[in-house]
Amino acid sequence: MSGSTPFYQKHHRHYDRGYRSKELESAVSQYQSSSSSSYAARRSSSRASASAALSASSGHVIALHERTTPVPCSYTRLSSSYSDLEESRLSPMPKRAKPTYLAMDKENQIIGYVVPIFRGSHEYASGFSDTEEARVKESAGYMARRNLFTSGLEMERTEQTSRKVSMRESAERICLSKRIYENEEHHKRMNKDSLMHAPEFVIKPRSHTVWEKQCVRLHCTVSGWPEPRVVWYKNNVTIDPMAHPGKYKLESSYNVHSLEISRCDFDDTAQYRVSAMNSKGELSSFASIVVKRFKGEVEEALPMPRPRSTDNEDGLISEYGITFDTHIVDGFGVSFGREGETMSLGATVIISPNLARYQPEVQWYRDDVLLQPSKWCHMHWSGDKATLTLTHLNKEDEGLYTLRITTKSKYETYSAYVFVRDADAEVEGAPGAPLDVKCQDANKDYVIVTWKQPAVDGGSSILGYFVDRCEVGTTHWSQCNDTPIKFARFPVTGLVEGRSYTFRVRAVNKSGMSRPSRVSEVVAAMDPADRARMRGTSAPWTGQIIVTEEEPAEGVVPGRPKELEVTEATKNYVVLSWKPPGERGHEGIMYYVEKCVSGTDSWQRVNTEIPVKSPRFALFDLAEGKAYSFRVRCCNSAGVGEPSEATEATTVGDKLDIPSAPGRVVPTRNTDTSVVVSWEASRDAKELVGYYIEASIVGSNKFEPCNNKPVKGTRFICHGLVTGESYVFRVKALNAAGLSECSQQSEAIEVKAAIGGGIPHASPTPPYGISVLECVRDSMVLAWKQPTFIGGADITGYFVDYREVINGVPGTWHEANVKAVSDRAYRVSDLKENRKYQFQVRAANMAGVGIPSLPSGTFVCEEWTIAVPGPPHDLQVTEVRANTLVLLYKPPVYQGRDPVNGFYIDIKEADAEEEAWRGVNEKAVLTNYMKIKSLKEGETYVFRVRAQNKAGVGKSSEPTEPVLAETKPGTTEIVVDVDDDGVISMNFACSNLTPDSKFVWSKNYEEITDDTRITVATSGEKSKATFNMPAEDDIGIYSCAVTHTDGACSSYTLSAEELKKLLELSHDHKFPIIPLKTELAVELQEKGRIRFWLQAEKISANGKIEYVFNDNSLSQGEKYKMNFNKDTGVIEMIMESLLPEDEGTFTFQLQDGKATNQSSLVLIGDVFKGLQKESAFMRKEWHRKQGPHFVEYLSYEVTPECCVILKCKVGNIKKETVALWYKDGREVKGDEKLTFTEGVLKLEIAQISKKDAGVYEIVLKDDRGQDTSTLNLTEQGFRDLMNEVFSNIANSSTALKIQSTDEGIRLYSFVSYYNEALQVTWHHKDAAIAFTDRIKSGVVGEQLWLQITEPTEKDKGKYAIEFHDGKGGLKRTVELSGQAFDDAYAEFQRLKAAAIAERNRARVAGGLPDVVTIQELKALNLTCNISGEPLPEVVWLKNEREIVSDGHYVMKFEAGKYASFTITTVNTTDSGKYSILVKNKYGTESADFTVSVFSPDSKK
Repeated sequence: MSGSTPFYQKHHRHYDRGYRSKELESAVSQYQSSSSSSYAARRSSSRASASAALSASSGHVIALHERTTPVPCSYTRLSSSYSDLEESRLSPMPKRAKPTYLAMDKENQIIGYVVPIFRGSHEYASGFSDTEEARVKESAGYMARRNLFTSGLEMERTEQTSRKVSMRESAERICLSKRIYENEEHHKRMNKDSLMHAPEFVIKPRSHTVWEKQCVRLHCTVSGWPEPRVVWYKNNVTIDPMAHPGKYKLESSYNVHSLEISRCDFDDTAQYRVSAMNSKGELSSFASIVVKRFKGEVEEALPMPRPRSTDNEDGLISEYGITFDTHIVDGFGVSFGREGETMSLGATVIISPNLARYQPEVQWYRDDVLLQPSKWCHMHWSGDKATLTLTHLNKEDEGLYTLRITTKSKYETYSAYVFVRDADAEVEGAPGAPLDVKCQDANKDYVIVTWKQPAVDGGSSILGYFVDRCEVGTTHWSQCNDTPIKFARFPVTGLVEGRSYTFRVRAVNKSGMSRPSRVSEVVAAMDPADRARMRGTSAPWTGQIIVTEEEPAEGVVPGRPKELEVTEATKNYVVLSWKPPGERGHEGIMYYVEKCVSGTDSWQRVNTEIPVKSPRFALFDLAEGKAYSFRVRCCNSAGVGEPSEATEATTVGDKLDIPSAPGRVVPTRNTDTSVVVSWEASRDAKELVGYYIEASIVGSNKFEPCNNKPVKGTRFICHGLVTGESYVFRVKALNAAGLSECSQQSEAIEVKAAIGGGIPHASPTPPYGISVLECVRDSMVLAWKQPTFIGGADITGYFVDYREVINGVPGTWHEANVKAVSDRAYRVSDLKENRKYQFQVRAANMAGVGIPSLPSGTFVCEEWTIAVPGPPHDLQVTEVRANTLVLLYKPPVYQGRDPVNGFYIDIKEADAEEEAWRGVNEKAVLTNYMKIKSLKEGETYVFRVRAQNKAGVGKSSEPTEPVLAETKPGTTEIVVDVDDDGVISMNFACSNLTPDSKFVWSKNYEEITDDTRITVATSGEKSKATFNMPAEDDIGIYSCAVTHTDGACSSYTLSAEELKKLLELSHDHKFPIIPLKTELAVELQEKGRIRFWLQAEKISANGKIEYVFNDNSLSQGEKYKMNFNKDTGVIEMIMESLLPEDEGTFTFQLQDGKATNQSSLVLIGDVFKGLQKESAFMRKEWHRKQGPHFVEYLSYEVTPECCVILKCKVGNIKKETVALWYKDGREVKGDEKLTFTEGVLKLEIAQISKKDAGVYEIVLKDDRGQDTSTLNLTEQGFRDLMNEVFSNIANSSTALKIQSTDEGIRLYSFVSYYNEALQVTWHHKDAAIAFTDRIKSGVVGEQLWLQITEPTEKDKGKYAIEFHDGKGGLKRTVELSGQAFDDAYAEFQRLKAAAIAERNRARVAGGLPDVVTIQELKALNLTCNISGEPLPEVVWLKNEREIVSDGHYVMKFEAGKYASFTITTVNTTDSGKYSILVKNKYGTESADFTVSVFSPDSKK
């Protein structure tokens, strides 16, 4: 019974209730009733039996230890009752966890095995019984039936016997294992140091030459201690079988190591190396594999056939002496099916010789995986035909199917691809069904379901997926998730432990639900530890056997769970995993999961109703974007334990990103109905599942999937295409997160056969020009030139043969390389020193290997010892133009004594003599290329190169073929372009392409293979190399060459200056700027309005303007009036006034398509306040001008005559308007009437002085209002006015003139008006004059003068008078020297003498009257002052006659200055004219007076 029950249903409730027969239920019921009535007897007898068993087992164990090594045994007290044992054996739910067979110490270290005494129940006995009979006897049903017919004593005896047998068998197996273990350890420890040695190849791997599609195996035997680690390499690259599933298979057994390569193709031709390494050293061995290609389609890789058993029970056929020849005919081709259909694949197999009853091994593979018969696939062999029937097609059945027929001699394979399309959707527009539904990480109540997304989404994106489950044995499907999930992985919880389930997945989009996927494999909900135990895993041997007896332990509260972590996190769920605690007793444990929002201390239990049985749990309904921490508690019947350590904060969201779109897609012709599509893998894609390829007929714009099952490689053959149609392809990548964006479409390709499709291909002609580049004792490096005709296809490699020449007789040709070499240079090894050899070379392309070249000259294999380097090689001429070309070359293989430090290029005309060689460069170049200039158009040249080192210049290379210097028709150059997105690219076009032509881009003439700096895209006849991130690392020479053309190539030099210009241009294109004629400005308009405006130089009608103030957008309204004149490009915003809150930054943001620009104006601080004030003023002015007002406010004007006129201009006046003038508040008289024609009012100040300073005001008024204008002419205002007056005075001054006086020389200037406040300064020789008594200045009327008294020689020089007007002033100068001084001085002397004479001459100073009337008889006395030096002589005259002093006339002259004239008694005769005459040496002067005498009588 137990043997027929599934292992995952043995220990659960539904087993006893649902899987037992009625007969068994009756037997168990009777057994339980009888056992309860004889409880005491069974208990006492069980104790006695236990003691006997313990004694027997103890003796047995001790004897065992005597045969081996002493091992301590531990014995425990037996405390479980027999009834407990029976209950444990028959109960469907054990009350405690199953005990372990390992003994642990306090640190949980394994110290030995535990052999239990009481193990009579079927769940443990089955592990010790060797026969089916013993297991049946110990089953629960057998024990129950036996109890009905035997006594309790017989039953106990049987149980005791069973336990003895089981324990003995167990002890013997443990003893045997221990002896094997000790024997191995003994050999490891014995002479350890002497046994250690480096790896050594006992048998080295052997080279092989195989045909395509065959399998090959490389073997080697390696010795060494410690055991070496063996690694296989292909062309020095480590071989990773996991990276190429099914391609490589590595095996190691008993120091024999093998590498198996399945289904070899041409790419497997390589040198293979096996490396063995241990602590003592490393050793490598090499072998080569050459794969020869034959005509036919290349199939996918297959593993080697399984080895057949050498035993033949029938004895019909012997393996020796018979060679079977197998042929597969009438094979199946590429097939197309639809989901739900049935498909059969078959092929006829002819085996010769045809032996009766001989059956070969027939195997079917899908994608290199061996198929087994199942309900999905049936296999049949009829003796001459193999058939595979796929009963119900699903997309999982899509793939490469291979039939392999294996005989004793060899095997034969046949392959073809099967495509499975989606079935018609039940709802139109629904997506295709998901595929590859699998179950992972199954536990007691939890499993993770994964699947792959379909290639067909129905025309709208897939919204998500629903997961369904079905319990085995039922047909009811229940949905596991309420809302669709987009992640292709979902944790299903709530499973019932011990039950089995299958799962399926459905996709949904907006149109509806897809068909369900194929159901998954059956999975059981059970503890992984139980699953591992059922598989027979065992613990390592530790050297101890501990015998215990089972006893129920007291309840122990479990400890903390360990190693809690978040293993998966999406926006729909989070998965936790942990390890059970070490302290948990013998009872089973369950778990509670708690969560806490990050940043809080509030823990919330997630599974409040049902504890978790598995150490994994999925949490749903978490808030996306929030961060959570989690912890777990253990619980059992004893209580709930302490929580585990909390996890780090985990943010809910998808951690796995959708992969990036695949790179460049390249289609290649294959057959008339298929195309090979290759593409660049998605970058940085994580957990990539594969790729979907889609095809579309050019012009239809409708893409159909080429595969409905993701492919993992980057190459796929798309079948089922229409011959002659042109297709484009695109690729999508997918992982669990979803499908990527589609790649860019490929170039269109016409479907037709690659070979034989109108394109001639042939093997290349022989190479030529074989030369030696280096020679050592046992090897030589050869070089040769490319064939003149390559056969229309790229040369894939070269093969070199050599032969020894002995005494002039050539020997047999030998292969020098088994794998084609791509370079035109190769080192031939394993030669013999001082022997002579000849060589020949063959070229190969896709059409095959060409004929060999003519044998080379005979070369002696002897080591070169010259100091100078050998010849350069592989010279190539490219970029040929009328006057320039580029020469490429490779450095010499033989360097000489020192490294090569430069190259010299020689040139000559092709038909010139050898002496015509001349150097191109005087200084050695360091590069492996050189651009040769100054060629003569139409001339043919040849070139050669020499290398130099410190020792000198070496031998020249072989000359190039003649090159004609001309620019061929249709020659194009590389064009550098910067597109609208600022992307810098180099573009090259070629119109002479062939179907096999390729664009090859190089930097510094080395092919660009890394796309991190430059991305190359080719479309038709054009190729573009785009700089990814232009920087200084990109500086260099870029060239593009087109293969299979007549030398189409060009180059472009990117210098630092050019890069700078391109970057600036890129920035302008990437971030285009709308040009502005004017930046944002502000101006004030009428009424004080504020106008913000700018003018764009060019903007379209679709341009948009954003008005921003302090980062806030403004809109049209009462406060802001916006206007955009699209014709003139003027953009303006008008505000009526400025308020304090308007202080800040105003910005106009312009956008015209992609072009943008903005201009800002900052109005803060004094600038804002000034504008605000000016606006308020203008607003006030506007209101003022509504009545009589001043057009021009009161100002002053100084006339040339230095009159000051106060004036103002008025406007908007009428007849009633009056004007009043005021000075310091007192009215003054102005114009009587206003002049309406001119509107100018004036007030004239004729001769201004300090008294005129004051505040002048004019008031203009009428019935409409009044306006006032004020002019402050005080302090500074008056000073400014006077300075203007002084300026006018200065400007009116005459030139300085020289005047001589009797005192000296006078300099003077006249002004039109003099003001006493005018300040002048006199200068002599540019220095201000310090005035003294001798030099004085002054003003006489309008004359300003400088008097130099008694001038001397020191007074000569330049004199100037400076007028001060508060500004720059004005100077008048005169030169007083030379003749001018002499003339002035002479005149001074003359005037001085005249002045002295005038001053000292005799003078009558005064005192005499003009007429004297006197009465007769009176006395007359007259006195006058006399001056003169020397003292003058005085003479008195009467009537012109001198008078002599006598008694009548008395004349006196006293003190030298007083002269008196006295007539003592006047009579009538005294009347007359009298004169006084004074005289000295300087002159004479007279004074006249008349005396009239009258008598008194006459008067009366």
